[in-house]
Amino acid sequence: MPDLHWTIPVARWSSWPAAASAAPDIGFIEPIVRRRLSTLSKVALKVAHDCVAQDEARVVFASRHGELRRTTDILRTISAGEPVSPTAFSLSVLNAMTGVFGIARGDRSAASAISAGAETLGYALLEAYAQYAAQPGSPVLLVYADEPADPAYGTIEDEVQGGAIAILLNGEAAAGQLVCTLSGAGEPGAAEAAEAAEATQQASHASEGNEASAASAAGEADAEESFATQSQALLHCLETGSPAAWQGAGAAWHWRWHARAA
Repeated sequence: MPDLHWTIPVARWSSWPAAASAAPDIGFIEPIVRRRLSTLSKVALKVAHDCVAQDEARVVFASRHGELRRTTDILRTISAGEPVSPTAFSLSVLNAMTGVFGIARGDRSAASAISAGAETLGYALLEAYAQYAAQPGSPVLLVYADEPADPAYGTIEDEVQGGAIAILLNGEAAAGQLVCTLSGAGEPGAAEAAEAAEATQQASHASEGNEASAASAAGEADAEESFATQSQALLHCLETGSPAAWQGAGAAWHWRWHARAA
């Protein structure tokens, strides 16, 4: 399969480290709701709010495990013959964060949730790009948040480290461009979908696309560092501007950053 390439216009981005000792500030969420949220949802809401505040935006939420820890607690409660909290159940779904975020901001924009194993973040970037390319006049907010699964599930291959990342896709206010490449694998139809989305974006942003392609080609010789997880690789690229990669089972993901010329 040929490599897939797509370029994301990054207006803003934010991250929250897994090892952070302080709790994230999500004062924009009502206290009665805030008390019920998991750590996963709190960090996701924090980085999402950092990127969009009160602006309307479509949301793509991505997480390998999602609210698995909350779900595991519910299963233990059922196993013990105890009643399950309706609130805990309602907040145990993968897209719980998107619902809370939309309600808090009064934003009825579309929201979707993605989980794709160790490649969750990479495919979320592709989904966010495809949505933006289809309607470039409407910003898209990508939010990735994860945490390791409960120890009850044993050893998990390519386990996540945790933490959160949010990226706002908006070409009109882009601070730079994130060039994404997927080599060596993909579901049937993925190449066609990516190529169609690329064509749509190039039609509306021809000059930006050409500049990004030229910059990508010129930077191929740059040193590229590999990381154990996709989130580590992407954060390294965003924070340092250096190319980064992640190698999975039969697939390699690459990210390069190109700052917008002043």
